[in-house]
Amino acid sequence: MRDGIRVAETGAMPRRLLVTVAAFAALATTGVAEARWQPPVGTEWQWQLDGRLDFSVQVPVYDVDGFETTKRQVARLHGRGRRAVCYVNAGAWERWRPDRDRFPASVLGDGLDGWPGERWLDIRKIGVLRPIMRDRIARCARKGFDAIEPDNIEGYANGSGFPLTGEDQLRYNRWFAKAAHDSGLSIALKNDLGQVRKLVSSFDFAIVEECFHYRECGRARPFILAGKAVLEVEYKLHRSAFCNRAKTLRFSAMRKRLALGPWRRACV
Repeated sequence: MRDGIRVAETGAMPRRLLVTVAAFAALATTGVAEARWQPPVGTEWQWQLDGRLDFSVQVPVYDVDGFETTKRQVARLHGRGRRAVCYVNAGAWERWRPDRDRFPASVLGDGLDGWPGERWLDIRKIGVLRPIMRDRIARCARKGFDAIEPDNIEGYANGSGFPLTGEDQLRYNRWFAKAAHDSGLSIALKNDLGQVRKLVSSFDFAIVEECFHYRECGRARPFILAGKAVLEVEYKLHRSAFCNRAKTLRFSAMRKRLALGPWRRACV
């Protein structure tokens, strides 16, 4: 746009143009951040990664699979006043994904305990993973998603088969967050509660599993203190065992079955 603005012959720019240029400068520095959606604290949500997508849940946010969910389904969610979060596996390889052959053997580690067909990734090799993950992020953006949920971004705290460190994980997670933001998407920090204080500024909200069951929900509180939502799910505890505490912490909590089908029981 600056190439289309002419300066007066006297060398002074007319006041109207000065205002216009200032406005464009403000948009250039803040427009992307302002346009990026961020769920407010207390936002109710649905998380469905398995089965036929159920559009009937009366909540403002749906978290759904980035590969299986179509652009048309995302548009349908938007048409019903929902925001859509794109689930992708950022820290582990999955044998059923269409891009599985893009991962060289050198980045494939040990299997995830309890999740056959998944193997940890060597997230130190960002140069190898970068084009694959950028394409996954771009897929989410093209489909019209509002945000992205990168799963398994705490390989350093698990038996990955690689000597991953917390610093390795911070580097990868921050890179992923920036790549998502560069694509216009907001991003959730998925678990990695041990590094929340170092990552809260890079992520827009948090998605946490079973923090009441493992008695570690306090680690996610920096997101609430920063005015960012914490979306929480329990699989084993009855709602009577965690809902009151979740309301006190201002977490958006619900109970789900591990398969993550349509069934949910929210704390209301």
